[in-house]
Amino acid sequence: MTTPPRHSRLTFHGPLSEPRADRLVARLTRHAPTTVLDIGCGWAELMLRILAATPAATGTGIDINAEDLARGRQAAEARGLTDRVRFLEESAAGTPHGPADLVLCVGASQALAGQLPEALAELRRLVTDHGRVLLGEGFWHRTPTEAELARMWPDASATDHPDLATLVGLAVDAGFRPEWTETASLDEWEAFESAYLADTEVWLAEHPGHPLAAETRERADRHRAAWLTYRGVLGLAYLTLVPVVAR
Repeated sequence: MTTPPRHSRLTFHGPLSEPRADRLVARLTRHAPTTVLDIGCGWAELMLRILAATPAATGTGIDINAEDLARGRQAAEARGLTDRVRFLEESAAGTPHGPADLVLCVGASQALAGQLPEALAELRRLVTDHGRVLLGEGFWHRTPTEAELARMWPDASATDHPDLATLVGLAVDAGFRPEWTETASLDEWEAFESAYLADTEVWLAEHPGHPLAAETRERADRHRAAWLTYRGVLGLAYLTLVPVVAR
């Protein structure tokens, strides 16, 4: 049975452009990390690029999605990185795979803890004293209205995300200093969300009578309605965080 393709148009599982990815890799490898830990790694595209740029480094990616992890393993093999990276299908909560010189947690803080302060405390535990954390975390550009929240994800609430100033403040409270603060652009969001649905939309146009079409159409329509509602309201911050060394 022909089924909709999944994520084949996506390079990164998030609103991240090639130029920003290049800048992140350059910044995050400047201190020559030897160990990299990717929380909620998916197929770990950013971690693989960091490993390619730092030949002495090894990496560990943690995720619970077996399909994404398989894609990551294939990409690692294609780039000759198999002997320097491992992909683990397990929960990141309380993970023993640290501390690492560089910890990536992009769109995955919920994998560490239910609340952001606790997740940030976990990130401080997982990074070495002179390492770096890349935190990719959602924030509100403005407080969404009740009508907007009703069209977003199930049970969406204004308390689901802080504003940017509060987010950075929480990172400082958790024992970090923000080396760099940047946010995904509207172009990056539109490219990501369009690519996320593109394969499905083409499949639906070509297979309108398929047994899976109705549920696939409903899921795609619901996702599109949500992102067109949070477009310009929900942001994603990329925070490069430096741990404060205890005296």
